This record gives sequence, structure tokens and C-alpha cells, in this order.
Amino acid sequence: MSETPQFPVHPTGQQPVYVVAAKSKIIAALLAFFLGTFGIHNFYLGYTGKGVVQLILGLIGYATSWLLIGLFILIPLAFWVFIEFILLLVAKQGTYSRSADGKPLS
Repeated sequence: MSETPQFPVHPTGQQPVYVVAAKSKIIAALLAFFLGTFGIHNFYLGYTGKGVVQLILGLIGYATSWLLIGLFILIPLAFWVFIEFILLLVAKQGTYSRSADGKPLS
């Protein structure tokens, strides 16, 4: 006979609310500056689609840079990441002022 697991009940009878801290604009900008070609800043902010694209382009670019083919991938990727870095620092509204779940960056 299996019993239903019992969860603690809050004294008011309501479920407890867990608050997730807001993401930091400065941390996102530093991740973009130092690890931007791997898309780490987009993973941090919850934009996994952009993060995966940047990660794949970065890995292919670095793997083929010894053939000079990778430079044709890394140079545009570096411009893309640098623009995102600047937008993370100066954006007051829009995509670069919020995380993927819509919370404003602190």
C-alpha cells in the first residue's frame, strides 16, 4: 500500500511563494565581453536559441580558424556579440533590458 507524500502546509493554508532574483545587467555584459562568442550571456539571460546559434558558430569558427575559413565566421560573430554587449549596457527598454522570462535586468 503506497501513501501519498505529505507536503508541509504553510500556516495560512497557502502555498509558499519562491522569489527568483533578477538577472544582473553587469554580469550579462561581462559574460558577453569575455565569453560572447560561445553565447554564454544569452544562456544566462534565458535566450537559449540565440545562445545555441552563437555557441555552434563559435565552435565551428575556432575549429576552422587554422584554415582561415573560421575567420569568415568569427569576425561577423564578434561584431554581433559586441553589439549585444553595448546594447546590454545602454538599453532602457526592449529585448536587451529584460531576461527571457520578461523580468527587467537589475
